[in-house]
Formats: sequence, C-alpha cells, structure tokens
Amino acid sequence: MIKLIASDLDGTLLQNGAQELDPVIFDQIRALAENGIRFVAASGRQYPNLRRLFAPVQDDISYIAENGSLCIHEGKTLSRGLIPRELGNRIVDAIHHCSGCECIISGEEVCYSDSRNEAFRDHMVNVVKNDMRFVDSISEIQEPFLKIAVCSFGGTKDCLAYFQELFSQEIKVVTSGNIWVDFIAPGASKGNALQTLLDHLHIAPEDCAAFGDQYNDVEMLQLAGTSYAMSNAAPGISFYSTYVTDSVPEVLDDIISSVGL
Repeated sequence: MIKLIASDLDGTLLQNGAQELDPVIFDQIRALAENGIRFVAASGRQYPNLRRLFAPVQDDISYIAENGSLCIHEGKTLSRGLIPRELGNRIVDAIHHCSGCECIISGEEVCYSDSRNEAFRDHMVNVVKNDMRFVDSISEIQEPFLKIAVCSFGGTKDCLAYFQELFSQEIKVVTSGNIWVDFIAPGASKGNALQTLLDHLHIAPEDCAAFGDQYNDVEMLQLAGTSYAMSNAAPGISFYSTYVTDSVPEVLDDIISSVGL
C-alpha cells in the first residue's frame, strides 16, 4: 500500500521547460493527504523555490531539496549534506575555466553566483525564480556549500564528461536537467534523503512511489517500491524504474482511484 509519493520537478512534474505547476497537482496532493498519503517534492531546486512552486499546499508536503542535501519535514531539517570548502573551491575554479559554463552555489536559503553573464542572471532570477545573491568573489560566501551546479545553455554533454573526469573520484557529478550539471555533497542523494524521511515517518520503502527523469533521481527510483521514469527521461533511466510514464498527474489519478477517493 502506497503511503508516500516523491516526485522530481524539472522534466518530471514540470515538462517542456515549464516553471509553474499545473494547479491540478494541488488538488491531487490534497486528495492523497485525505487518505494518509504524504507527498514529497524531490528536486535539485532550492527549498524556498520549492515552497513557492507548491504555495497552495506548501505546509502540507515534505521537501527534498538541493538533490538531497536538504530533507525538510514540517519545517524541520532532518538531514543536511555539505561539500568541503577546499573541494568546493577547486570545483568553482574548474567551472570558471570551462567555456560557456556558469556556476551557482547553494546555501540553505539562498543561492550564490559570481557570474557576470546578464542572460544567466536573468534566467536564475526571472525564469527559475531562485532566491539569488550575486557576489564579486566566491570567497565572500560565509555559509557552508550544500550543492554546486553548472549551467550550460548549450547542453551538458561536453561539460559533464569534463567535470566527471576531474572530480568523479571525490564527488558525485550528475545531470540535473537539460542544461544543468550538479555536484552533490558526499553522502547526499535524493535516495538517502528519502530514506531519512521514510525512517522518520516509519514508512517502509516498499510503501513508497517515486518519479524521476535524470541521473540525480536514480537512488530515489531504486529505493522506492514502485518507481516511474518519464518517457522522455535521460537515456538509461528506465533501467532503474518499475514503470515508464508520460504523465505524473495521470499516475496520481490512478493511485487516488485505487484507494477509493
């Protein structure tokens, strides 16, 4: 019996570059909650961004943010992953030397960038709608690094291989959308964060369903008893899932119907 549903956002609940959720999802979350099924937003996005996206139900769901570096339930942080500052500085330096790449560093409430690229700045503030702080130098950042992300508007294929060659022995480097490559804090993943939440709620993994489309979703898909890869997912993601779907809301409708709501 499904007691918890975790879903990725970009490329999963948010299709074709959408930056706003279909309002039907809010009604579905309420219907699931009425039957004791918890919904979890599991994303590479920052926590404040996720709360805005889910504003009508923001206090009724749980959050896995920053690709698992933050797990938050009922306003309480259950787990937090950190990138060692020395490693983070080396990653940022490599990003600065990679043509066409822009960098963001996630703190707990705000993302930082030293980018001078006005198109990128506009994308982060007005399209992605992150809480951003632009700095002259990364050395100005006082709080710990939760996640480092690379944006490449030209696609991730070349830069992913470059960064994996440099850093894959020290940190997980994965795609997190068509234009994003993420460096995930050692020991952090959506799967580990989901396990923390399941333990907190005393829910078994087999009573969990999960949705995803990228390699930052793999551990979560593997953990859940029932998992769905999107039909337009990155190559190979369906190998880690139970099913393939075109639409999260359609599957949620089936789950709601199956529990008699």
